[in-house]
Amino acid sequence: MPVMIRGALLFLLLILLSSQCFAYELILPREKKSIVNTNYALFMGKANNSESIFINNENVYVAPNGAFAYSVKLKEGENRVVIRSNYNTQIYKFYKNSPVTVHPEEVCEFDTKPAIVIADNAPLRSSPVDYGLNRISHLFKDTTVLINGSKGNFYRVFLSKDKIAWIKKEYVDVNCVSPSEPAQFINMNSKRYKNASVQNISFTKNLPYTVEERDNEIIFRIYNPELSDTTVYTLNIPKPEKYTYFVTLNDGNYTFKVNAAPEKTEDYTVVIDAGHGGSEKGAIGCLGDEEKNVNLRIALELQERLKLMGINVVMTRECDGYISLKDRVKLAKEANANIFVSIHLNSIGDTPFNVHKNKGTSVYYYNPASKGLAEILEKSVSKAAGTRPDGVRTASFAVIRPAEYLGVLVEAAYMINPSDSVLYNSAEFAHNTAVGIADGILEFINK
Repeated sequence: MPVMIRGALLFLLLILLSSQCFAYELILPREKKSIVNTNYALFMGKANNSESIFINNENVYVAPNGAFAYSVKLKEGENRVVIRSNYNTQIYKFYKNSPVTVHPEEVCEFDTKPAIVIADNAPLRSSPVDYGLNRISHLFKDTTVLINGSKGNFYRVFLSKDKIAWIKKEYVDVNCVSPSEPAQFINMNSKRYKNASVQNISFTKNLPYTVEERDNEIIFRIYNPELSDTTVYTLNIPKPEKYTYFVTLNDGNYTFKVNAAPEKTEDYTVVIDAGHGGSEKGAIGCLGDEEKNVNLRIALELQERLKLMGINVVMTRECDGYISLKDRVKLAKEANANIFVSIHLNSIGDTPFNVHKNKGTSVYYYNPASKGLAEILEKSVSKAAGTRPDGVRTASFAVIRPAEYLGVLVEAAYMINPSDSVLYNSAEFAHNTAVGIADGILEFINK
């Protein structure tokens, strides 16, 4: 081969290799061709300093560290997405399936009959939907309920002439219920302590109950529909400004206890929950960062900070290991936690990504008692970490549902936001976020 030809080929090879070295790297999507049921495709990755990114001819924002993210709305059928830069062009193809039409199920009516709850902590819901904020209580094993209809995977529970509820079929047994007399009321008493109010009410068997929180009180209602469709026992328990509560049931004897929060910092136990861990990586960032690792760095910093304040600290994990949601809650209850803080970084679902909107710190709570702490933390973390305040919201996350402690879930920043990725990859972010959480907790305690 002539020397000039070999030289030209070598020159072309060097150009090709250099362009590949300077080209962007995509974290998502992972496949160039895919069949999807989603409405959006998220593109996320890292560009080089001199590189401009265009997706379907739209100029995409690139953060100082090279991070970028962009979502493309998909139509039914074939979608072609072109991503290009100064150095590289790639084509991705998505085939979006047509949505399946789901016809709403009708309620199947049947004669009222008894059923037995076969598991503890069985959710009693206000609607036949297995998610969201529709839980009205958690029933105990061996509770007798009356059912008179079904819809999908749920039975309709008859509580009184003015109240129905829903329970998943998997939580009850309708075939092994022995005939029995309606439950009879035995007695009721109440006690007031310095930091707690306790109500006891007893029956000859376990009955369903609901909980309703109002401004100044918690209302516990116990229903006995086998006796009559109007038999409802109502307990009104005053609640302090900062409180937790729990319900126990033992052989028909209900105990409802409302606890006032401790007054002194040293009397608090705080459980710090580093979200995800082990095989559960959590969200992935623009640069390929794994959420579980960022969560743990913040949690360890927070542990040291709270200990310096004299607060008793319990960690759900201190290394990269998997722990189930159920075990995290169990650990908190066994530790008699006053506050449970779950640490995460945010992502988005099947929605359009907005680089200006989907960024910053948000805090979630479930029980009304935790709202005040959530509001304080959103402000204190945003201030300390330098993030955008992204709001305080309710959500039915398993680790913050229990009423035995004040539970909040802190989304410190968005893993998928390019600007936030600059923050959470900085050396100071974990420390600053921990300072914000610790200062917020202290402000809440002293409030």
